[in-house]
Amino acid sequence: MPENEKKLFLLDAFALIFRGYFALASNAKFNPVNSKGVDTSAVLGFTNTLVELLNKQKPTHIAVVFDTAAPTVRHEEFSEYKANRDETPEAIIVGVPYIKEIIKAFRIPVIETDGYEADDVIGTLAKKAEKQGYVTYMMTPDKDFGQLVDENILIYRPGRFGNEAEVLGVAEVCEKFGVDRPEQVIDILGLMGDAVDNIPGVPGIGPKTASQLVKEYGSVENVIANADKLKGKLKEKVEQHKDQALLSKRLATIITDSPVEFDEQDLILEEPDKEKILELFTELEFKTLAKRVLGQELKPAVQKGDQFDLFSTGDANAEENNEEHEGEIRSLDNITTVKHEYKIASSDEEINHLVQTLSTLREFCFDTETTSLEVLDAELVGMSFSWHRHEAWYVPFPENQEEAKAILQKFKPVFEQTEIRKIGQNIKYDFMVLAQYGIEIKGELFDTMLAHYLIEPDQRHGMDELAENFLNYQPVSIEELIGKKGKSQGSMRDVELSQIAEYAGEDADITYQLKLRFEPELKSRAAEALFQSVECPLVPVLAHMEMEGVHLDIDFLREYSAELEIEITGIEKEINQLAGTPFNINSPKQLGQILFEVLKIDEKAKKTKTGQYATSEDILVKLMDKHPIIEKILDYREIGKLKSTYVDSLPEMVHPKTGRVHTTFMQAVAATGRLSSNNPNLQNIPIRTERGKKIRKAFIPRNEEFVLVSADYSQVELRIMAALSQDENMVRAFSNNIDIHTATAAKVFGVAEVDVIKDMRSRAKAVNFGIIYGQTAYGLSQNLGIPQKEAKEIIDNYFQQYPSVKKYMEESIRKGHELGYVETIMGRRRYLPDIDSGNATVRGFAERNAINAPLQGSAADIIKIAMINIHEEIKKRKLKSKMVLQVHDELVFDAHQSELDELLPLIKDKMEHAVDLSVPLLVEIDKGKNWLEAH
Repeated sequence: MPENEKKLFLLDAFALIFRGYFALASNAKFNPVNSKGVDTSAVLGFTNTLVELLNKQKPTHIAVVFDTAAPTVRHEEFSEYKANRDETPEAIIVGVPYIKEIIKAFRIPVIETDGYEADDVIGTLAKKAEKQGYVTYMMTPDKDFGQLVDENILIYRPGRFGNEAEVLGVAEVCEKFGVDRPEQVIDILGLMGDAVDNIPGVPGIGPKTASQLVKEYGSVENVIANADKLKGKLKEKVEQHKDQALLSKRLATIITDSPVEFDEQDLILEEPDKEKILELFTELEFKTLAKRVLGQELKPAVQKGDQFDLFSTGDANAEENNEEHEGEIRSLDNITTVKHEYKIASSDEEINHLVQTLSTLREFCFDTETTSLEVLDAELVGMSFSWHRHEAWYVPFPENQEEAKAILQKFKPVFEQTEIRKIGQNIKYDFMVLAQYGIEIKGELFDTMLAHYLIEPDQRHGMDELAENFLNYQPVSIEELIGKKGKSQGSMRDVELSQIAEYAGEDADITYQLKLRFEPELKSRAAEALFQSVECPLVPVLAHMEMEGVHLDIDFLREYSAELEIEITGIEKEINQLAGTPFNINSPKQLGQILFEVLKIDEKAKKTKTGQYATSEDILVKLMDKHPIIEKILDYREIGKLKSTYVDSLPEMVHPKTGRVHTTFMQAVAATGRLSSNNPNLQNIPIRTERGKKIRKAFIPRNEEFVLVSADYSQVELRIMAALSQDENMVRAFSNNIDIHTATAAKVFGVAEVDVIKDMRSRAKAVNFGIIYGQTAYGLSQNLGIPQKEAKEIIDNYFQQYPSVKKYMEESIRKGHELGYVETIMGRRRYLPDIDSGNATVRGFAERNAINAPLQGSAADIIKIAMINIHEEIKKRKLKSKMVLQVHDELVFDAHQSELDELLPLIKDKMEHAVDLSVPLLVEIDKGKNWLEAH
């Protein structure tokens, strides 16, 4: 199961807008019209819901999906679809433009797709996100979404009037609808209909009868096929309205292959545009919301009783009660309300005095101001320093870079003095900026971003949020100085000295204050050792890797792109030949018509939808043996995505100054402790297919004197499981260097190891890795395509053979309930706030995290320790070879061929002995002219 840190929320806009509107409109104490005569009930209802979600759930990725006015495929099939709907209330018509503006001010993507309902877009995105390791929450009160629910796709029904939100997983959906599997919800709706959407169903069949029929026969089609077994009027109803039942099922089926792309970068939750939010809230007179979101009063006061908070208790004093209930409404301090002293050091005398003072300190905080967030393009504009609360110094640097370097050289001895601790927020950036000027920061580091990452790993770690949450302080926004992000954004070079000195001084001061808050907190949470020995020492390692970068073979990528284009064209011709007619393969509608109406590949699919069939990858894979066109279509899609996403995109990421790709390693994203990366996202480079693997061929050493070396931990999480559980059979297998998947297959299927066939080993591998992610019998059955009963038997047999693994899992869950967290071998805590939830699905997620977090987190700790030790040893020996990439459990080096005899044993030793485990760690290491050859 994917990790919780990849948390995607997809909001069903109009369902939430209507819900919020009616909740407020039905309250007699709420006056919906503001002083301008605008009915704000729909806007306020939705915005309250949105703010509540952002405050409580902290999504990493989010989008709001709207229906459009365009007709959909359902209207084409059934003209009466949704024809019974009342006119949209005026407050909603007026409110929607405001709502969209508010969403955009929160910098949340709005998605609209003509021809498809929001349900279809959400369903498509949820399925695509699941394949990329996300847990998706479909935020909606709509019951239809139950059909999409599985272990990683859930319904999130927001609470109201003080009630908690409700999360519906597989168990809750099955219980609610009285079905065995969530996908049977469409069969329930097909039989009973849906009055809201004017889906007719079978007249006279209600929820109870529909549930009984689906329980007994499994589907609408089977109910119709067995109509002769039904009694009395029920038989008559089903036979008379069978076509209507099938139509209703088609109308109720959510399309999961609508033409919408899932790009995780586009859905990242960014910092809100507070200036725009204030402007909108002022216009709408949202006093309470302004205090909740912005921490400040609106200048135009609103009469009490004019606003009702959706999450308040619902009485006449809604604002006051909401303040007590939420505990979030407070007046934030800012640079104008707090007495401070930020000085400028610009003369030689002032700078020399500052340097002298810094050299006598035990620690100081600093921050750089530059012209760009891209280190290789950044020029230093200034630096700020702080070592007392509310005090700071700012040093401006001239635009002439030679003059700037001369000033900076005065600070070099201070930065390179090992006895002085340097404090910063995201200090890796500042480390790299100074490195461009020939200064290497030495000594102990204290990164407030990383400190908070260990204290609250599931929260966001930006300075503004930390300042608000821990210091009750709202820092100056950079947008106040240089404008909003985009082409029109200015440069820090253009900001008045007095302004930038206040801004930069505040940054250093706030960061120093955060350090004062976090240092004792790290100790109280027993995270100090992990912080000082792993996270902070890793900062320079990652900085050097990012600055080093890695070479790309651009000529190869161009050739490969042309090769793929030829292949795509060839496959396109083959598909058209197999179809008997040319058609647009990228059109799901046309593709569905060809597959199921022209070629009649699947009779069951023929009536699932008219004009729009399900043609997603999981559907097509099941039809592979039905027709040769299926394999060609899957190939066509795979090659097209490979070409556009990787082969054609990678060359654009090469930096013109270096001719190399410089990925960004992110240390404070994954709550498990794993590193992630972007530009490019190395973790997502495909390796499961031959075509995908070939992309690694593009990563090459710097010149002919070098080769790439790949060092990869073998089955590290399973080895950690063996060490933590001390299971006798598992420890023995690893200690004797026996293939663990073969050993597991032999034990689970009751055969000798020599008699284990490929299918047995594949199933055993799925179980081995599934178990450490807390996979259920249902999940395993879906993964292997086998009945749930058979999956349960396999898991039961597994635990019989590895009894201590089961004990470890039970003990991890027990500890999670008892302590509220679990720990890695290095003491990294994964907090489990939902482990005692009354909701079975939410609790289940937390319990699976209790099992997996110590394993995945320990693997993260191990490779980080190995990276630190290898980096130090390479530096100590003054080798030409460099560590350049980290992907999952693999390290990649740009290695000088003359150093291989020294380097390879060094890497293997430091990786295999990063920590002392009762089970040996094994590293597979190889070299080559490119990454593919080395791996």
